[in-house]
Amino acid sequence: MSEKINTVGMLYLSATPIGNLEDMTLRAIRILGEADLIAAEDTRHSRKLLAHFDIHTPLTSYHEHNKLEKGPELVEKMLNGAIIVCISDAGLPGISDPGAHLAMLAVEAGIKVSPLPGANAALSALICSGLDTTAFSFYGFLPKTGKKRRELLATLSDRAETLIFYEAPHHLQGTLRDLSETLGDNRKAVAARELTKKFEEFHRSSLGELMGFYAENEPKGEFVIIVEGCTRSEAQSQLPEEPLHLREMVEQLEQSGMGRKDAMREVAKKLGISRRDVYQEMLKFT
Repeated sequence: MSEKINTVGMLYLSATPIGNLEDMTLRAIRILGEADLIAAEDTRHSRKLLAHFDIHTPLTSYHEHNKLEKGPELVEKMLNGAIIVCISDAGLPGISDPGAHLAMLAVEAGIKVSPLPGANAALSALICSGLDTTAFSFYGFLPKTGKKRRELLATLSDRAETLIFYEAPHHLQGTLRDLSETLGDNRKAVAARELTKKFEEFHRSSLGELMGFYAENEPKGEFVIIVEGCTRSEAQSQLPEEPLHLREMVEQLEQSGMGRKDAMREVAKKLGISRRDVYQEMLKFT
């Protein structure tokens, strides 16, 4: 039975393909065609999608850089009865996407908000990762600056649940390096790319091995990185009784001309602990 759209204004958040055009659901295609307006992250990109499905609903631009101005305008249209569908370039709007802002504005205005479920890169990668799916945390794109990225990762080092990240190809090597140094080289991890496309790829390994692989093979495409949570043996590992002594050991090696990263690696080796433990302790003094 066909679903009838209400005559009062409302907001739909619709998933779009993450790679394969057949990721679209029949319901999403129909409602996109019945709506009054489609708010798209990139109208040029979305026009190709709509043309493929012979959808002629008007498009308007709604993205990270205009959401503060455009959001209230769209809310006003919905309060006046418009049915609006918000879409992103790929996957579910609202996940690392300004669609979340529009949904909040609509809810605050008393407007009905409804999902048009479908493809999502993070969950698609997770269920095929081979890692634990019982509990997981999604962090999207990590901070761009190395210091902020490492500080955030340090807070995640003892989390027991599976961790999910997004990353662009030109930042992948730096992110894998920071993940490896902060969480540990041996932590199981999966790098997924080209999801639902012809050349879909899952590279299942450890963080250290992934770092080495992409140092020799140029990353291409948008990535989802899945990392296993902290194991019980890792959580039970303890720092030396005198953490100040650890810091002094690192500083002594630095004074002899060794770089910080090599110094921490050497101290970890001498003390029989992970570089992550050394790194976390050094963070307390930066």
